[in-house]
Amino acid sequence: MAPASTPTVQDRVALAEIELCGELMIAASAADGERLSPDRIDEVLNVHVTAADGE
Repeated sequence: MAPASTPTVQDRVALAEIELCGELMIAASAADGERLSPDRIDEVLNVHVTAADGE
């Protein structure tokens, strides 16, 4: 028999990754082409490349 109440474990990193995957799926479903461009992926994930990043 299972315990009456089981503790809920929240992994903030896992939850953030799931949210980002969801955002990518939404963007992919709305995209005109077959794939999202690297620039569009960066936009969806809110990635900002700076000169210090090597580009």
